[in-house]
Amino acid sequence: MHLAYPAVLSALLFCTGLYGVLARRNAILVLMSVELMLNAVNLNLVAFDVWLSKTARDTLHSGQALTLFTIAIAAAEIGIGLAIVLAVYRNRGTSDIDRLRDTAEGHEDGTPPDEAADEKAEATA
Repeated sequence: MHLAYPAVLSALLFCTGLYGVLARRNAILVLMSVELMLNAVNLNLVAFDVWLSKTARDTLHSGQALTLFTIAIAAAEIGIGLAIVLAVYRNRGTSDIDRLRDTAEGHEDGTPPDEAADEKAEATA
């Protein structure tokens, strides 16, 4: 099997995951897209490990070992990330990334920051 097939599939998976990270608003879908990108990297690691093991006599299978470490780190990352998203959803009532960013900046009612500052100045005066 040629190296081009898994490399092209890995590039397509990675681009799909990158699009999901950049275009999605839901935090859970962003986490799923990150997992898709990590799986594309895993596919690349294993494909290049198999390709290099055909050319070298003494193989260490370092690509497969790195893939196992990546899978373990990805499992921990998705566990912690999902716990954080669920905690934020319970507190704020939404998992929309744009709304979470807006509430972190201090204007929770949806008004632009300059109008919110004007309202606070008028209330104190």
